[in-house]
Amino acid sequence: MRSIIKGTGSYIPKIIKKNSDFLEEDFYTERNESIKDSNEVIIEKFKGITGIEERRYLEPEYQNSDAAFLASKKAIENAGINPEEIDQIIFGHNFGDIRSNDNQTDLLPSLASRVKHLLRIKNPNCIAYDVIFGCPGWVQGVIQADNFIQAGIAKRCLVIGAETLSRVVDPHDRDSMIYADGAGACIVEKANHPDVGILSYSAQSFTYDEANYLFFGDSNKVIPNINTRYIKMYGRKIYEFALNNVPNAMKIALDKSGLPIEKIKKILIHQANEKMDEAIIKRFYRLYKSNVPKDIMPMSIQKLGNSSVATVPTLLDLILRGNLEGHNIEKGDAIILASVGAGMNINAIVYQF
Repeated sequence: MRSIIKGTGSYIPKIIKKNSDFLEEDFYTERNESIKDSNEVIIEKFKGITGIEERRYLEPEYQNSDAAFLASKKAIENAGINPEEIDQIIFGHNFGDIRSNDNQTDLLPSLASRVKHLLRIKNPNCIAYDVIFGCPGWVQGVIQADNFIQAGIAKRCLVIGAETLSRVVDPHDRDSMIYADGAGACIVEKANHPDVGILSYSAQSFTYDEANYLFFGDSNKVIPNINTRYIKMYGRKIYEFALNNVPNAMKIALDKSGLPIEKIKKILIHQANEKMDEAIIKRFYRLYKSNVPKDIMPMSIQKLGNSSVATVPTLLDLILRGNLEGHNIEKGDAIILASVGAGMNINAIVYQF
């Protein structure tokens, strides 16, 4: 028995925020000092490192749960299932619903409950709950769905990853240009196919020294009587952590699957930073003394930015629907889904179609 991904869906927000839209921002350092470089120079350096040209922001009339609902509806339609037959709704996110005019988070009720309500599912045996696991939240949700299916507790799960990072960013922090909004979802269900579906996975949490690499903090610009806090990160520490640990987690998952590395058609990695992702893939292949194959790593970060838990499911949906130029997944292909983020948490799944 295997757990397979039956259908996928995504919601890509309509508002496009280009790099040029940051030219008038007032950037400060972590020491609350005005940055001497011009915004043109800051933006050019930023694009060279991250690869981001533009990102998407959720429309002000929508909340995170609304975007998740829209992505979930597409996944359910793509899977061709009756939503009343869903046993679990697992929603990976970090900040809940956030109104567009402030950054106060709302987690009551859970976002998974809100999506179940919006889907108009009556079945009380459909259990809806949230997973707070940093950027790897959607991948972890798929792992949990697989575990429940293997244990005979569930037969079909809706797994969602959605976030509105644009509503928790500090406009005076250069890192604000990294973040974006989006939603992705999939249906994971039981199937009696020994050679397809989730073959293996790995998951790790590093908290001894690394727990606070991503955190909530004050604005880089001191503004009297303003106590709003925003998402912050130690970028260099995260970069080094990811390079030292993500390849090993991917290797654990691949070795457990029994597949040779040559069998892997695509690696869908969290869209955090183009240079970092490229370096992770190089180190991963170095562990097998192999060269990195051409087009092994699809990227959407150039146009969609870093939407946290939404990056991997959105990327998967784009490829499966033929909407990412130069990339496709066919029957028999094996892929790796991998992510890293706040916690610090890492996970990877080996999946065969």
